[in-house]
Amino acid sequence: MPEVLKAPLVVEFPFTRSLGPVQSAFLTGLREQVVLGVATTDGRTLVPPVEYDPVTAEELRDLVEVAPTGTVTTWAWNHEPRRGQPLATPFAWVLVRLDGADTALLHALDAPGPDAVRTGMRVRIRWAGERTGAITDIACFEPYDGEPVPPGDSDGTFEDQVAGIVAHARLDYTYSPGRAQSAYIAALSGRRTVGERCPSCRKVYVPPRGACPTCGVATAEQVEVGPAGTVTTFCIVNIKAKNLDIEVPYVYAHIALDGADLALHGRIGGIPYDQVRMGLRVEPVWTDGGRYPDHYRPTGEPDADYETYKELL
Repeated sequence: MPEVLKAPLVVEFPFTRSLGPVQSAFLTGLREQVVLGVATTDGRTLVPPVEYDPVTAEELRDLVEVAPTGTVTTWAWNHEPRRGQPLATPFAWVLVRLDGADTALLHALDAPGPDAVRTGMRVRIRWAGERTGAITDIACFEPYDGEPVPPGDSDGTFEDQVAGIVAHARLDYTYSPGRAQSAYIAALSGRRTVGERCPSCRKVYVPPRGACPTCGVATAEQVEVGPAGTVTTFCIVNIKAKNLDIEVPYVYAHIALDGADLALHGRIGGIPYDQVRMGLRVEPVWTDGGRYPDHYRPTGEPDADYETYKELL
């Protein structure tokens, strides 16, 4: 039985956003160990606060302080915490309606086990030792059986208000290609590019997916394409990517390999970026030990006629 290919992949980016007056006051308040909600015109208090009433769409600006104690409205046990989650040991995700609020706040509850958690239990905020104006200033909730803590009277006015945040989004996953892509990858190891032909429309798709995206029927017939091809369209990259050792500006292009009916993408090298053009004939350049072409360079042939690749734009 052939080896099943798989690879760990990570999609990660920092998302920077500015804050309006409501969110700015809320996060600054957490830094000062104050939890703020926003009052609606019909008397509800929303925590976390929002800038517009989700029921009436009215703009909301009246901030009110709520208590650091509250009641669990629902929960789920997390047996295996992941990287970046609030606690390193198993914990419960809980929705907590803080005293004085009409909506619930999602956070972690530090509890010894699922038997120690229940809907309706009383909890309080455990503040982080170092606070910067982020939701993580609440380290977690913890069980609480004391007297209710009255809220303060903050109106959301603080010095050095938090004006923006950076949210780090990350997705870790394991990718395993199917039959068609495994064959494509295996061919690349031999410096060959292989696609699959649709038995209905007869188009050759590279990289293959195991089915025709136009007809929806399975594909199995392998067809070797290239190695040369034609630049159908391209862009000039002026922003240097993290962990990518390529000097900017450089060109990334869609390349229709000879014999293929779908353009794949690749970097263009061996030519000044401002001389790359549609119709340019290119060929792959491999590095020692490379699993795929490092880039494509001009072949020196005359440019392809537009009519030969216009359907692949």
